Amino acid sequence: MKVGVLALQGAFYEHIEALKHLGVQCKEIRKVEDLDGIERIVLPGGESTVQGKLLHKTGLFERVRELINDGMPTLATCAGLILLSSHLSNDENTYLATLPVTVRRNAFGRQLGSYEERGKVLDYEDFPMVFIRAPYIESVSEDVDTIATSKGHIVGVKYKSQIALSFHPELTNDLRIHDYFLSL
Repeated sequence: MKVGVLALQGAFYEHIEALKHLGVQCKEIRKVEDLDGIERIVLPGGESTVQGKLLHKTGLFERVRELINDGMPTLATCAGLILLSSHLSNDENTYLATLPVTVRRNAFGRQLGSYEERGKVLDYEDFPMVFIRAPYIESVSEDVDTIATSKGHIVGVKYKSQIALSFHPELTNDLRIHDYFLSL
């Protein structure tokens, strides 16, 4: 199996390392040709506005959206969640818009509002969740499954073959979410 990790900006290296620990071949995605041969894609945390602009500048935008809409398993964390969301409540921009949710950017505050907690994600008890300038999900369409919450807010969803999280599992040693993503 070959997983493509969007490597335009942000925490892509940490996802690659997590996936390598699971024995998976990874490919850094920086241009359209890099999408050839991948079976899954990761949209990492970072700065969603910059990532969105770079997706357009590199010509990746339409092809990545097409792959996700065609059912390619996708794992998105933090900024990746923002890229996937169909609506942002505190920003007029949208990006890939493949995930029918409304997201609030920087919802838990700025850098000083970053925090860690343990909680239930999917069926995984006591999962370490690292939130850095994290968004949260304000609303979901009825066909979106909530898979994690924090402080009374939705912070993880699954929709078709997309998993989108407000937090950063790649910054922990717990590989259960990456393993689940590989099973899709």
